[in-house]
Amino acid sequence: MPIYDSKIECMEREELKKLQSQRLIWQVKRMYERVDLFKKRMDEKGLKPEDIKGIEDLKKLPFSYKQDLRDYYPYGLFAESMKNIVRVHASSGTTGKQIVVGYTKKDLDDWAECIARMLTGIGLTDEDFVQISYGYGLFTGGLGAHSGVEKIGATVIPTSSGNTDRQIRTMIDFGTTGLCCTPSYAMYLAEAINEKGIRNQLKLKYGVFGAEPWTEEMRRTIEDELDIKAYDIYGLSEIMGPGVAYECECQKGMHVNEDKFIVEIIDPETEEVLPEGSVGELVFTTITKEGFPVIRYRTRDICSLIPEKCECGRTFIRMNKPSGRSDDMMIIRGVNVFPSQIEEVLLNIGEGITPNYQIIVDRVNNTDTLDINVEISEDLLFDDVKSMERLEKAITGNMRSALGIGAKIHLVNPKSIERSEGKAVRVIDKRKLH
Repeated sequence: MPIYDSKIECMEREELKKLQSQRLIWQVKRMYERVDLFKKRMDEKGLKPEDIKGIEDLKKLPFSYKQDLRDYYPYGLFAESMKNIVRVHASSGTTGKQIVVGYTKKDLDDWAECIARMLTGIGLTDEDFVQISYGYGLFTGGLGAHSGVEKIGATVIPTSSGNTDRQIRTMIDFGTTGLCCTPSYAMYLAEAINEKGIRNQLKLKYGVFGAEPWTEEMRRTIEDELDIKAYDIYGLSEIMGPGVAYECECQKGMHVNEDKFIVEIIDPETEEVLPEGSVGELVFTTITKEGFPVIRYRTRDICSLIPEKCECGRTFIRMNKPSGRSDDMMIIRGVNVFPSQIEEVLLNIGEGITPNYQIIVDRVNNTDTLDINVEISEDLLFDDVKSMERLEKAITGNMRSALGIGAKIHLVNPKSIERSEGKAVRVIDKRKLH
């Protein structure tokens, strides 16, 4: 199995901890001297850089939050002067000010290395043709993946997102073997490819999908529909972008690039660090980032860590696929509900429906309501009343069992739910509009 940097990815845990400690000490001192907000929070805790002697002292350090980036927009949290910042990226800013992050030349090199590790870890080589259908621009997905593909010497096909017919024609004509995009767009591409009856013309072998939550059921659907292996990749702009963690060919959790990031799991309410294997909120500290470093950044992603050595030989700790986000969690009639739970139920139904759905939450007469629009497949007709009733009853029962509350299921016509070429909009919470 090819490994991009076997010495780093397979180093002994004690050696790795020493490296992390050295880099954490360097980063804390650097940020204390250069980032006013970090210095202020350290001072409030009565801490000085010399109090941090290794990763065992990480829990003493203050947390950082997404709101910090909005409060200090755009460059107030950078640890380098702008003359050393060679690129900026930003979030969409749909819920407030954009989240702006900056990279030095070294940061970009480190980022490309993280992506390269992932690509070689699933078997890509310099003979592959990788089509990048993440959006390019301020979004980190497109350019992040692009640099990693170049680093391993493979051929980049930078199609960006959109224009599905051209995407498919490019796959066929250019001999695409690897695809990078959101999982929802991969589903959309698969649907279009199979409608055209041209799957046998594709040379696709690998898919690298991230930037939005997706379930194991969706993975199996994508693999079946496109006849590929589908791999998960984790990242967020505030930490680096895609490539913070990645699946290897074993597909048993995502390896965190621990030489560049320290990961913790905390109780999102008490902020206490939880024991290994516990489910809680994912927290990251960047220990090599120059332009925009963060200490103990609260991601709001809910998951757990796998400390055991992977079958592939890598010793980097693995993270399970996040089950949801603490800020995406919906509280409906007093019950915690994650969109991923609903998706898992629907994708397990099998025949009769497509993977396209929409969740609508509202409040009527002071009571929360949960409606789920589920798109039927084209081989199931609305005039087949008995089949429709059986399907609706099955979904309703399975949903109640999984969620612990009832949901109103609405079976809707094929292709009536809008498709997404980027991140899919699955939830409409009308309670926030009242």
